[in-house]
Amino acid sequence: MTEFWLISAPGEKTCQQTWDKLMVATTRTNNLSVNNKFNIPDLKVGTLDVLVGLSDELAKLDTFVESVVKKVAQYMADVLEDSRDKVQENLLANGVDLVTYITRFQWDMAKYPIKQSLKNISEIIAKQASQIDNDLKARASAYNNLKGNLQNLERKNAGSLLTRSLADIAKKEDFVLDSEYLITMLVVVPKTGYTDWQKTYETLSEMVVPRSTKLLFEDHDSGLFSVTLFRKAIDDFKHKARENKFTVRDFQYNEEEMKADKEEMTRLSTDKKKQFGPLVRWLKVNFSEAFIAWIHIKALRVFVESVLRYGLPVNFQAMLLQPTKKNMKKLREVLNDLYKHLDSSAAIIDAAMDIPGLNLSQQEYYPYVYYKIDCNLLDFKV
Repeated sequence: MTEFWLISAPGEKTCQQTWDKLMVATTRTNNLSVNNKFNIPDLKVGTLDVLVGLSDELAKLDTFVESVVKKVAQYMADVLEDSRDKVQENLLANGVDLVTYITRFQWDMAKYPIKQSLKNISEIIAKQASQIDNDLKARASAYNNLKGNLQNLERKNAGSLLTRSLADIAKKEDFVLDSEYLITMLVVVPKTGYTDWQKTYETLSEMVVPRSTKLLFEDHDSGLFSVTLFRKAIDDFKHKARENKFTVRDFQYNEEEMKADKEEMTRLSTDKKKQFGPLVRWLKVNFSEAFIAWIHIKALRVFVESVLRYGLPVNFQAMLLQPTKKNMKKLREVLNDLYKHLDSSAAIIDAAMDIPGLNLSQQEYYPYVYYKIDCNLLDFKV
């Protein structure tokens, strides 16, 4: 399970007592969850008005930063293409896996100084997340263009003989070049039609050079034949070939063009390899930054919501629960029994219930402060 429940409850005589009660209720006899204390430092409280406003802003910021984290993770998976199984080992926070980071969370005093106001800290995070989001768009766009151009060229050199580029098949010696009167055409013939081709190609139109056909290349369905004829017979030959289910490819042997195509492919391939390493490094660093910022927002939200609900002086215990999947419903019931005295009106309101005038921002409401953290950040299972 990569889902965590970050909750808080007011301190009893001490916060340790709150923690001990939770441990007894959820782990002593029934192993409903694996629990860790979630350490939030003494942040500056500010005024009630500021806290109420901040509560809404942090909810929006939480959603935005989570989306940035997911975008960076998903793009990492896209860039790693064939090594998608390696994605998870690159998605680290501060050099450790995500579960370890969350369960051993320590506030980063250097990045988010606690002497600053809560609003300032949230603004630092918002600015940082926006920067990562904008940088990702720019880097992804540049890399995707390169990758797209390369794929287009690769696609040209693959697929059916009816559509693919013939530049890597055609050789100079297969063509009559620099002739005023003669031209070599390339014709795609279905494998079932080889005999018909050999019997009929000389008579498809006038002025076809006898015994000039040669099989140059075969794929699964067809063969590519060359045939030489007089230039003035081109249109008639194409028309008659089509009637006989032979496809004349519009191809002129041009060494300069073919060389330019090969050079372009080599250049794009080299550029892609050059960009790959730095891009993956950037994604690793900025995934870590975004994820750390996201968990700090969760900490800010718990702090703000706990002060708003439980009052001053600040006295609450934040706790991180990792529920076992089969016991989630039971865990919810146990927590409700444990904390229902905190808010007698809080019969559990589920996010799916629409209560007019009560905007819960799609967040379930319980008698205790609750936020979900889901570490499964990718659309596919790695």
